[in-house]
Amino acid sequence: MSYDPEKALDDHNGHINHQAGKNGDYAVEIAPAGNERLVQDAVFGDMSDGGPNYRAVGPVGSFVLMTKANVGLGVLSIPFTFMLVGMAPGIILLFVLACIVVYCACIIGDFKMNHPEVYAIADAGYIVGGVIGREYFGLAFVLFMIFVAASAMLGTSTALNAVSVHGEPLRNYCTAMWVAIAAVIGLLMASIRTLGKIAWLGWVGLISIIAAIMILTIAVGVQDRPYDAMKEYPTGPWPKDLRITYKAPFADAMSALNNILFAFAATPTYFGIISEMRDPRLFKRSMIASMTFVFILYAVLGAVVYYFCGQFVSSPALGSAGPLLKKVSYGIAIPALLVTLCIYSHLAAKYFFVRILSGSVHLSKPSAVHWGTWLACVFGSIGIAYIIASAIPIFSNLISLVGALIGPSVCIIPYTIMWYHDNWKLVAPSERTGRARLMLAFNVLLAVIGVFLTVAGTYGAIKTIIDDKTRGKPWSCADNSHSVPVKSS
Repeated sequence: MSYDPEKALDDHNGHINHQAGKNGDYAVEIAPAGNERLVQDAVFGDMSDGGPNYRAVGPVGSFVLMTKANVGLGVLSIPFTFMLVGMAPGIILLFVLACIVVYCACIIGDFKMNHPEVYAIADAGYIVGGVIGREYFGLAFVLFMIFVAASAMLGTSTALNAVSVHGEPLRNYCTAMWVAIAAVIGLLMASIRTLGKIAWLGWVGLISIIAAIMILTIAVGVQDRPYDAMKEYPTGPWPKDLRITYKAPFADAMSALNNILFAFAATPTYFGIISEMRDPRLFKRSMIASMTFVFILYAVLGAVVYYFCGQFVSSPALGSAGPLLKKVSYGIAIPALLVTLCIYSHLAAKYFFVRILSGSVHLSKPSAVHWGTWLACVFGSIGIAYIIASAIPIFSNLISLVGALIGPSVCIIPYTIMWYHDNWKLVAPSERTGRARLMLAFNVLLAVIGVFLTVAGTYGAIKTIIDDKTRGKPWSCADNSHSVPVKSS
């Protein structure tokens, strides 16, 4: 039976597709197996129609997954970020970091085409740095995925507190219980084995968060003043203190950078998405369309909400909508938060799953070992995320810490090393052009920026947490949505 790599890019009526990469085949049909086809994939090994189809994500599905992986938690902190540094600097920082992230994501596409066996950033780390590179980037990847999943749990608990007015009239439903409920729902959703079957959830989550954002934007535009301003200035003039430009303290400036980087921090998920695409050559097209949409959404939302709320903008931003619309916005946003939890915990579990069963027939065969390993990986990822979400119960503090401590190690630094490996180290000195030298200098600059963001950003995040007088205790029942006024003693 002959294999036509161009014909292999067709859909084959929903069956397993056989992809041809630029420098080699990603998935090659090696033999018919009765009424089934047997396909050998560079990552998932031998696949047949009887097993899970790990190569079912199309360009639209990849656009949705990438967009939803970005638009979720980070977008809710953008207006607050503009308050920290000023609107103009905030938009400039947003644009610059968006361009950096797009460049790094393009390197992912090129690296995957050159090394089709790569599934996660840890695999790329092994190619460029051996065992040390694999373990370092693998640890950073897993920690980041699980921390984001924890942020999604925490965001879900905030939403449930807002909708229920902190469990009224059932006071037993405290924040700690809402986090546990979010963890159980996330466990059920993340246990879906392939991204192809999760893609439709991406649509649900994307529509959900955009609808919540639109309600928030309209609400702050039509109301007389934001909800927090009403508490102190119920009538008459109120001090908006709108900052077009502002010389922020160092800790606040770094916190703003952390928040923006977190808002664009879906980059490490792209390896898993491109690995499950039917045609990985369409990755860059989907990614650039996704990032363009995300940047416009962030810039418009941040500018409009901050303009109308000023210094009284909330983080998460949905708290700025007022009591009634706050409930509505959070209620509509719950599916989006749960989908974020699903995607990130799924990819964390999939990393462990692929690494444990790599080279084994159980990787693509639905055996007892296959299912046991998969469910154990999902349970472990969700369990660790639950512990983190319960231990750091303030949303803005958690995302700032994640954006600083782990964000640069998975969103910027690795891709500069990957570029160096494929475009400098493996190129003969006589073939290194002037353009290559300029690109080398640019990548070195990005690596330095990544290290600076890690060190300075972590300092800023920790200082913010220490100075935050509203921070709660681990496994606390305290309201993290500010739906119930705090009684003075």
